[in-house]
Amino acid sequence: MNAAKKLVTFVKKETVLCIAGLLAVVSMFIIHPSADYFRYIDYCVLTLLFCFMAVVAGFRSVGLFEWLIKKMLCYVKNARQLELVLVLGCFFASMWITNDVALLTFVPFAVAVLQAAGLTENLIFVIVMQTIAANLGSMCTPIGNPQNLYLYSLSCSPVTAFLKLMFPVTAVSLGLLLVTSLCIPKREIKVQAERAILEQGAADRKAAGRAISDRKAADRGLSDRKMSGAEVSDKEEMVRENAKDEKVRLCGYLTLFFLCILTVLHVLDYRMLLAIVIGVLFVLDRQLFTKPDYMLLITFVAFFILVGNIKNMDGFSAFLRTHVGGHELAASIFASQIISNVPAAVLLSGFTENINALILGTNIGGLGTLIASMASLISYKQYALTPQSEKGKYMLVFTGWNVVFLVILWIVAAVFY
Repeated sequence: MNAAKKLVTFVKKETVLCIAGLLAVVSMFIIHPSADYFRYIDYCVLTLLFCFMAVVAGFRSVGLFEWLIKKMLCYVKNARQLELVLVLGCFFASMWITNDVALLTFVPFAVAVLQAAGLTENLIFVIVMQTIAANLGSMCTPIGNPQNLYLYSLSCSPVTAFLKLMFPVTAVSLGLLLVTSLCIPKREIKVQAERAILEQGAADRKAAGRAISDRKAADRGLSDRKMSGAEVSDKEEMVRENAKDEKVRLCGYLTLFFLCILTVLHVLDYRMLLAIVIGVLFVLDRQLFTKPDYMLLITFVAFFILVGNIKNMDGFSAFLRTHVGGHELAASIFASQIISNVPAAVLLSGFTENINALILGTNIGGLGTLIASMASLISYKQYALTPQSEKGKYMLVFTGWNVVFLVILWIVAAVFY
């Protein structure tokens, strides 16, 4: 019975993975497994996804994002400015740390700060705008979200071409976010920002510091049981040293992030990057190996196998090429509403040469339904955990604003591209 419950929970949590895996297995009965399967998989994309997720988790473990948010909130004087900081923070941060991580970082702080400021009536609107901002900001760079990373790698185009492609819709998106901020009145507030942020983010930093200190203690043969006074003092000293270690670790993570960028720019080989990241993380913080979303990586593998097999099904492949070709923008937007934009990018990319249209479509298609971008589920789940959450109202506000942004950006893309 427990196994059945665990299976149901897993399927609910990883629905896309389960569907992709099932379809991949079914396709194997038509195109039997062979050595060609290994050529289906884009190992560079998988490596970059793993490395970026691990490095960004490192940034979170040393409190980098907490510090940045605290600095930004120091200049907030009214409710509208507060909303802009929380929303535009997601918008610009998602360009570099992905939309998922931006929401995981900013939404909890938004909840804490708005509650401290007595602005809980604005909570739904702000979180919805944060979600839209993270999805739209992430489309600006090749590393902003998984589908960009995959499609950029597939296109083999220079990074300047990608930025040129996405700049107009990103600029329009920023303008729309600024306009929507007018919905928040300029009500003066007094936010104890530093206290709210420190309380919200302390758990992650303490956990990371404790894990490293415990590992050092274990390496030196110390334990919490029956330690002498000298050993207790030694362990306390290690805890104090961990604060200094944070600066060293931050420098290490910044270096790794720079190497990831070089790999995206095709300067550094992805195999060398993987070896460096694994080596450095093993030294700095082994706990970070548990942080990447391995289910996302497995989902990519399943879709790679599915798409590779479909390409070898002549009739089905020809059908998809006929219906996707010339309609990439609409096809990717509609597909994203049903299966989410990352799977849509992987699936449709096998049946068209117009990668630029897929990039636009899967990014704009991240708006709309709650599952159009899996990042949207992150903010919804975090809002649902807040006291007295109104899930029905959240869905109405979320869907309404997403449709508005989707329609406007679709028109912009259709007219100017």
